[in-house]
Amino acid sequence: MIDDIKKEVTARMVKSVDNLKHDLTKLRTGRAHASLLDHITVSYYGSEMPLNQVASVAVSDARTLLVTPWERNMVGPIEKAIMTSDLGLNPATAGTSIRIPLPPLTEERRRDLVKVVRHEGEGAKVAVRNIRRDANGQLKALLKDKKISEDADRQAQDEIQKLTDRHIQEIDRILATKEAELMEI
Repeated sequence: MIDDIKKEVTARMVKSVDNLKHDLTKLRTGRAHASLLDHITVSYYGSEMPLNQVASVAVSDARTLLVTPWERNMVGPIEKAIMTSDLGLNPATAGTSIRIPLPPLTEERRRDLVKVVRHEGEGAKVAVRNIRRDANGQLKALLKDKKISEDADRQAQDEIQKLTDRHIQEIDRILATKEAELMEI
């Protein structure tokens, strides 16, 4: 029973950390990378499709992305989807491909992005702590029903606390790396 709870806690905490990593890839650092556009969806014959399923996204140089739609008539909808996204990018259509220049980040914008990174990190830490709270609640219920001893409960809570501490340290490390990446000129 306790092992099942620990496995579930570990899996959920790893998922929270992975979710943070995924969310942070959306924040641009000044360098062009294809994953910057991963969360953009395009209207494709009446249904919303991820951009990478209707076009190829490539990095043409350090500050420019090149989007090449699979179908010629998708240039307009893709350009519109990129313009209306929360990235603040201005795509330029060149025939059948779309060039997206990434403007250099100003100092003020970098600081704003660091605030966003810290907010995302705090959300991930809260998620990890909530997972710990849920697990401790499950352990208390087992103790109340006399399915485990007080010593086993205390030991399991200590192990769950160690898991929590380890994942929060990993979140801090990820945040520090992303902040350094953002502030680098």
